[in-house]
Amino acid sequence: MTRILAPLLIGLAGIAILICLGVWQIQRLSWKQAILVQIETTIEGPRRPLPLAPTPQDHRYMPVNLTGTIEDGEIHVLVSVKRRGAGYRIIVPLETDDGRRILLDRGFVPVGQRDTERRTGPVSVDGNLHWPDDRNSATPENDVTGNTWFARDIDAMAEALSTAPILVIARSMSPTDASVSPLPVDTSGIPNDHLQYAVTWFSLAGVWLIMTALWIRRQLKGTKD
Repeated sequence: MTRILAPLLIGLAGIAILICLGVWQIQRLSWKQAILVQIETTIEGPRRPLPLAPTPQDHRYMPVNLTGTIEDGEIHVLVSVKRRGAGYRIIVPLETDDGRRILLDRGFVPVGQRDTERRTGPVSVDGNLHWPDDRNSATPENDVTGNTWFARDIDAMAEALSTAPILVIARSMSPTDASVSPLPVDTSGIPNDHLQYAVTWFSLAGVWLIMTALWIRRQLKGTKD
């Protein structure tokens, strides 16, 4: 009996830890789903005027309606869109009717339409304030000279287009421009992998149980021999 005590204790301890990790991920899943519902509710909420001094802490995803003038100048941010392929987000300067210059994400164009002339001038925009986090350790540095950007770095874009560091991502615009397809803010880019993590931990607990049983069987077999 003493020969199986060590594998039994190690096995039970390992299984308990793995099951606790799986349960924790299930709890995290519920928390993340509640957060996503809250974000979606905010995104789809009633449109408001652009705040005087929006901040990411207080106004992220806030729906806004504004009118102004799209001015000359574009930033091209390389992206890949599901079922559409590679292309660019088109970021332009927008001067609002109250005289502020901000960044406007007009939407997506395919690679071949990068240099197509697009409509400028007066426009009404329904969209959302956003402070995107496109950059990670694998993201290349933006090619500002060649106007190929790999992340929507708001401060750098604002400097390049001489605007305030405020970005509105268009949901719809009037008049429309058929050459640009809006890419509105949504929750699809927010990772929610907690279910997969939970399945992984529970699966490992099952593997650990099998390995423990085999270890104990081997110990018992050795005792009989």
